Amino acid sequence: MSKEWFKRVYVCSKPFIFMIFLQTSYAVNGLVVKSALNKGLNHYTFCVYRNAFAALFFAPFAFFFERKVRPKLTMSIFLKIMLLGLLEPVIDQNLFFAGMKFTTATFATALYNIVPAITFVLALIFSVLGAIVIVVGLYLVLWGKSKDQNQQDQESSLNQQDCDGLKTLALKQNVVESQNANKIAMIIDLLEE
Repeated sequence: MSKEWFKRVYVCSKPFIFMIFLQTSYAVNGLVVKSALNKGLNHYTFCVYRNAFAALFFAPFAFFFERKVRPKLTMSIFLKIMLLGLLEPVIDQNLFFAGMKFTTATFATALYNIVPAITFVLALIFSVLGAIVIVVGLYLVLWGKSKDQNQQDQESSLNQQDCDGLKTLALKQNVVESQNANKIAMIIDLLEE
């Protein structure tokens, strides 16, 4: 076995090695956190310490390696960073550690690993619900317009019928008046003779 074979095996297995290391670190983290929570550490205090140490550890890397390549900090980017900072370190970690206080480290770590699957299922459910809401909304809009159109058609036909009836009444009135006028004129002619 040559040196190149070991190098090739290392390169091919590097993602698997790092994934095993990551999962092992999650398990160790769960055990340490559960032990600290059982001894009376408040989960809010633990989140503050954890994020402070993470910031102190990563700040030099960001300062020296990312200083010249990062984009300008616009208000939009700043607000997105603040929103992500609120969601992950504050809400997610506090809820995770509060839940870990009431359960075992094994269960909490296993549940933490199925978060992507739960996210996929929720996305699927909400996309189906969104499609249903769109179809129902479209149906209601079209049905409402159809109902309004039918109502308008009925009103216009009623108005047309009313207009036709009024025209007929007016025509009858005119005919009656003209007949009455003719009768009156004939009576006047007869009286004058």
